[in-house]
Amino acid sequence: MNKNNNFLNKVIKIMMIAVSLILAVFLSIREVSETGKKADPGKAEALIKEGAGLGLSYIWRHQYPAVVWDEKVGSREKVPENKSVGSAIFHFFLNQSPLYRYADTDKNKDRDYKEEDPSYRAYLERGKFYEEHSFLLYDGGEESGEDGSVNAGTNVTAENTEEKTPLHNKTVKEGKDEALTCAASSIWPIVGTTYLKEQLADYDFMMKHFYNVHTSTTAPRDMMKADQFLAEDFTLETGNDKPQILIYHTHSQEEYSDHGPDKPEATVVGVGTYLTQLLTDKGYHVIHDTSVYDLQNGKLDRNKAYTYALDGISGILQENPSIEVILDIHRDGVNESLHMVNQVNGKQTAPIMFFNGVSMTPEGPIEYLPNPYRTKNLAFSFQLQLDSAAYFPGLTRKIYIKGLRYNQHLRARSTLIEVGAQTNSYDEALNAMEPLAEVLDMVLQGN
Repeated sequence: MNKNNNFLNKVIKIMMIAVSLILAVFLSIREVSETGKKADPGKAEALIKEGAGLGLSYIWRHQYPAVVWDEKVGSREKVPENKSVGSAIFHFFLNQSPLYRYADTDKNKDRDYKEEDPSYRAYLERGKFYEEHSFLLYDGGEESGEDGSVNAGTNVTAENTEEKTPLHNKTVKEGKDEALTCAASSIWPIVGTTYLKEQLADYDFMMKHFYNVHTSTTAPRDMMKADQFLAEDFTLETGNDKPQILIYHTHSQEEYSDHGPDKPEATVVGVGTYLTQLLTDKGYHVIHDTSVYDLQNGKLDRNKAYTYALDGISGILQENPSIEVILDIHRDGVNESLHMVNQVNGKQTAPIMFFNGVSMTPEGPIEYLPNPYRTKNLAFSFQLQLDSAAYFPGLTRKIYIKGLRYNQHLRARSTLIEVGAQTNSYDEALNAMEPLAEVLDMVLQGN
């Protein structure tokens, strides 16, 4: 009898547990259904946060920012929980969810979206500026990188202009023809292109025929005035016992195509040595600084070469304040497929390029790179260009203008001269020094 009673009690207990579980399941289903019908957006958000964890809410907020729930700022109120059996079972199962258990449920931990430190914001702004003006991050970069699109060494004749101005191809023996803008020479005949003042007064004409302006800078009308350039007097007396001309090389390691063990002199320094000799023969007192400014600890470092060169040549100028002309001799870097060479005085000659730094970005002056001699620097190279075009056609490329200063602020008669490129031979570069010495003499003699 007792055995039968025990068996019956077990069956009843199992049935009661089964019925309870079934009722709990039905109640849970009904509660979920009722919750879905009655839920408003605020309660739905609270249910998601409390039941399914913060993950789903986070995804919702960042994927659909325009669809937000109404929430009081600074308040994270819970929806009162229903204490029914079904609700308890429902939340029991949800509480076992890893998403819920590992979600950040601490309502007191608000993210800090405060504004960044002002110095950090300034750092970001500077980074953006230098990203747009990357050329300001370094002191080098005087190479033109020509791809052949510019007709190197070719002079534009007056026949290409609208006014068809006749050329003056003659030898000037006495005085200077006032109609011309080039120097007068009793030695060299005018065999190239000459220009009239009326032509050069046209800004667009002058810029088209004489200049290449890099995108790092600008050459506005108020800076590029031919009449000002022509009015500058660069006369220098010869036979002076004090140094007058300084030749140096910011990038002394620049070589020519045939440089090697058999021709170690085939560098810009060798070219400078020959120019020094030619100018000395004309009666000028020349110092040739062969210091190395682009090697530091045996490693090539052209980015800081202008800084090192500034220290070096400033020392030379302090010791020799009589120096009035500064020539920085380089060679250009171009595409390997480009070989620039012209016939000048019957010789295969690497064209030269006068190079001006104007201390300007397209937005305006670079205040930390002042140059009180900028107009005179521009005038100096412009007069050299005019004389080259008239007497030695094919000698020069267009004057190159770029944004930095390139140490041209030390003297009024300062210019950077690119002699050929890495694809030229040493002899082609040397051949350019003879006509260059002649046009330098013309300008310095005030012809």
